[in-house]
Amino acid sequence: MSLINLFCDVDDFCKIIASWSDSRFLGRSNKPGPKPKLSASEVMTIIIYFHISRYRDFKTYYTKYVMKHLRSEFPNLVSYNRFVELMPLTLLPLCLYLRTCMGEVTGISFIDATSLPVCHNRRIARHKVFAGLAARGKTSMGWFYGFKLHLVINERGELLAFYLSAGNMDDRVPVPKLAKRLFGKLFGDKGYISQALFDELLEQDVQLISGIRKNMKNRLMPLMDKLLLRKRAIIETVNDQLKNISQIAHTRHRSVDNFIVNVIAGLIAYSHQPSKPALNLKNEDLAFLPALI
Repeated sequence: MSLINLFCDVDDFCKIIASWSDSRFLGRSNKPGPKPKLSASEVMTIIIYFHISRYRDFKTYYTKYVMKHLRSEFPNLVSYNRFVELMPLTLLPLCLYLRTCMGEVTGISFIDATSLPVCHNRRIARHKVFAGLAARGKTSMGWFYGFKLHLVINERGELLAFYLSAGNMDDRVPVPKLAKRLFGKLFGDKGYISQALFDELLEQDVQLISGIRKNMKNRLMPLMDKLLLRKRAIIETVNDQLKNISQIAHTRHRSVDNFIVNVIAGLIAYSHQPSKPALNLKNEDLAFLPALI
């Protein structure tokens, strides 16, 4: 998505919510001091476009690219330090805007969790920014200190739900909340094995399908379910793009609010990505899909 198209879409959204929002909602503050020169839609656009620009850090992006090359698009640009102060004020509108970017529930969904470290393991004892919020967790890649991002996508690679938790939360805990909008089949890895969770989701018209561990008895599985379970790597590709293209994971955060803004904006940038990882299933392929429940 181009910068102009992104701004138009964000600005239209801000105009819709302007009539029922308070002053803080649109990036303005009632505290004494200078009022923001940039509108909420301009701030949101600059933040989101960072995750499309392929820059590795926000300061370089803002000082070397935005302030030098986007002066005509944003004539009221402020200093980098002032812009960082404005970022937390856009957290709520960014969250609501992300809801408008969610994909369509198709009956085939994939779930996974990925780590978001906030500091190197050697600096955990000295880290203060996320004290009381972040936690030590462990993935297949080893231990980390930070948070987990739980994602649900459809077979087209579109985001359906997300949940941000501390790094030590069991992957199965937020699944019922993530599955509220879902129906049909939900595919996950072996970390989601739980009979209680399976029964709870089944009451919500969602069938949880996962692999089995080596110490478990083998069980029969419909061929289509087995094939789709093998395609679960699609969500791991999405997580990889969010981390390495949208830059939602790094250890340079100095503010809790701006950390969340960075994650939400990265998810929005991914949602606007024209080409997403997808299974490219056709109607004739889905015709072989047995009854969803």
